[in-house]
Amino acid sequence: MTAPAVELRGVSVHFGRTVALRELDLVVGRGEALALLGPSGSGKSTALKAVAGFVRPHSGRVLLSGVDVTDAPPHRRGLGVVVQNYALFPHMRVADNVAFGLRARRMPRREVEQRVTEVLAMVGMADYRRRYPRELSGGQQQRVAIARALAIRPPVLLLDEPLSALDAALREEMLAELLRLRRELPDTAMVYVTHDQGEALALADRVAVMRDARLVEVGPTAQLYHRPRAEFTASFLGAANLLPVELVAAAPEGSDGSDGTVRADGLATVRLAGAELRAEPTGPLPAGTPVALGVRPHRVEVRADAGLPARLLGVQWRGTGFRLELELDDGSRLRADVSTVDGLPAVGERVGVSIPDGCPLVPAGAGA
Repeated sequence: MTAPAVELRGVSVHFGRTVALRELDLVVGRGEALALLGPSGSGKSTALKAVAGFVRPHSGRVLLSGVDVTDAPPHRRGLGVVVQNYALFPHMRVADNVAFGLRARRMPRREVEQRVTEVLAMVGMADYRRRYPRELSGGQQQRVAIARALAIRPPVLLLDEPLSALDAALREEMLAELLRLRRELPDTAMVYVTHDQGEALALADRVAVMRDARLVEVGPTAQLYHRPRAEFTASFLGAANLLPVELVAAAPEGSDGSDGTVRADGLATVRLAGAELRAEPTGPLPAGTPVALGVRPHRVEVRADAGLPARLLGVQWRGTGFRLELELDDGSRLRADVSTVDGLPAVGERVGVSIPDGCPLVPAGAGA
């Protein structure tokens, strides 16, 4: 990781008797994009507000570029912030909204005009500088909010669910815009709060998954998606089926398989509904640990006569394909995403399910 732009050291936030954030340790590198991902009430927005200075930690410290700013007010932190409702001043034109932070810093008028022109061009809003927020669409208002945040050239840009108020088409457009800005601002660190895993996967270098005011897991985006170490991460990031399985033979790190029970490829052997499968442990699995197999719906193959016997419980058409609800003979429920249902039996009848080797194996019981 590059030099830290943001550090949270044991940060806890209390609202009365409610613990909104519990002992969060997190580092964001210079130029890195970190997504805080989790369901409502997980503490992700509270963490961002602690960085911004909108809430003061009950305990712990907040550092920006190595400087302790825990007690500093928001306007002393030099951060760019974009919130969900954009918070534009309705009585100010676009250019004045963008210039607000610059004028508060007493920047010379000519430099203010130059900087406003620069950032409005960067977000594609140069032709709208004299309009009021009420004269703009939601996507345009969001662009102005981003321009205002970028105008002060912050080392860190904080975004709190900035796309949640937009319709699907605008979300796609603005996601592409944020990706473009990332390329144009390689030294600006970004902390992006969202409950949408698609946004997190598209934008972030790393993802921090949160739940119940705690950090569950943090790591590179691809690693967390393909090899989650926690059951909750597997279910929330990628909506994996979590199937309770019996661990038949573990796969200790560095094993060469010479004992005949551990496979040389590092995969463990598990039993599901009477069948043995090969799975990839994503962390230590002490003896006796309950385990679950994380299977993404798109990796489940369903045929009339394939693999594990199951019953087809339901079919949902989703435009680009179909979501199948299935039940294995041991009572395990799972979802499968398929492109067609041609050749499959009717709902309530028997089908076959095939699960590929190498699906992640995680400790069970953490809840999903």
